[in-house]
Amino acid sequence: MVSSFNRIASGQFSRRSLSFRKPRVFITMPCKCWFSLSVNGFIAFCSLVSFSSIIICVCLIFFPNPGHQNGVLELMDSTSECDFFNGSWVLDETYPLYNSSECPFAERGFNCLVNGRRDRDYQKWRWKPRHCDLAQFDVHSILGMLRGKRVVFVGDSMSRTQWESMICLLMTGVEDKKTVYEVNRNKITKQIRFLGVRFSSFNFTIEFFRSVFLVRPGKPPRHTPKRVQSAVKLDVMDDFNKRWIDSDVLIFNSGQWWTPGKLFKAGYYFQVNGTLKLGMPIDIAFRTAMSTWASWVKTSINTNRTHVFFRTFEPSHWSSSDRKFCKVTRYPMTKTSVKGYSVFSDIVSEVAADVKVPVTVLRVTYMSALRSDAHVGKWSDTPSVLDCSHWCLPGVPDAWNELLFSYISAKFA
Repeated sequence: MVSSFNRIASGQFSRRSLSFRKPRVFITMPCKCWFSLSVNGFIAFCSLVSFSSIIICVCLIFFPNPGHQNGVLELMDSTSECDFFNGSWVLDETYPLYNSSECPFAERGFNCLVNGRRDRDYQKWRWKPRHCDLAQFDVHSILGMLRGKRVVFVGDSMSRTQWESMICLLMTGVEDKKTVYEVNRNKITKQIRFLGVRFSSFNFTIEFFRSVFLVRPGKPPRHTPKRVQSAVKLDVMDDFNKRWIDSDVLIFNSGQWWTPGKLFKAGYYFQVNGTLKLGMPIDIAFRTAMSTWASWVKTSINTNRTHVFFRTFEPSHWSSSDRKFCKVTRYPMTKTSVKGYSVFSDIVSEVAADVKVPVTVLRVTYMSALRSDAHVGKWSDTPSVLDCSHWCLPGVPDAWNELLFSYISAKFA
């Protein structure tokens, strides 16, 4: 069962906390009085009823009870829905929500200002759903909500970026920064498979497990062609999977490595039931892997405790197919086509719909596709290597986390 992340809404959510306010719809209440003409014996009675009806209508208009305002009846249900993922980016001078230079868990490679970017506009865009507002970021409410919890991110480097973003967002509400630390005293690196940051004052951890395919890569079968260096076992979960189970919030992503360049050119080919599948298309392989993931969620996760999310594919903005040219724009785009990116997102949504347990799909593909201005570009710690896949921090991953916070606050409130 998929939690579609749509909420009935009309107007803003509470700006004081991340819990959702009940939706409201206002409907005007006309005063209509019906008069029935009858025989003479009932004329007096009908006149009395009509006079009483008029008095009641006047009272409703001029002396409303707490549920009425100016003749408007406040109802608590509606058939109108707000799609949080259909909207636009609006300039907001209260952004960014943190300073990367003051966050020890933000990689230097994602701190575009420190690495030479001069304009700051890319930090000041807030995601605005078309027919409603996200709740304003309230760090103290979130810190209290996560007390005693375990949050786990699983995925590729984009997942690590979102993990870093969440830590930086939450550290703005911690007075003693020394109470926030990596549990193994490790530095943030690209290749390390596990990172865990503990907020000791609030007794919770935010963890990241590197698993670019979610399923298990390994040695290929014997007597395979020389071009095959590794086999992605589509029917076997990553060997770290048992460490993801006892969590309260579990966020998956995958997609960046499901490309010919990351797979076949690097010697990765697909394997199912111990048999190499040299001709299997990437989209079929991805669907097979997602089905393995879905079966694992259904059989291994206690969804009464763990809220499972899957964040969809995040588009890149390369100027060439060989990823050698990259132009970062000054402002976000106002419209875009995500047809080239949507195949992975569509597969995730379709597979998650068949899981039959609660899984929330965070459909960030479209909102991210608009942000051609927010990539690292040439402003990384290695400026000779262009990057139109990863995002500057602060930036787009913060919006992903605002969506995530809004959702989990509804669960833990």
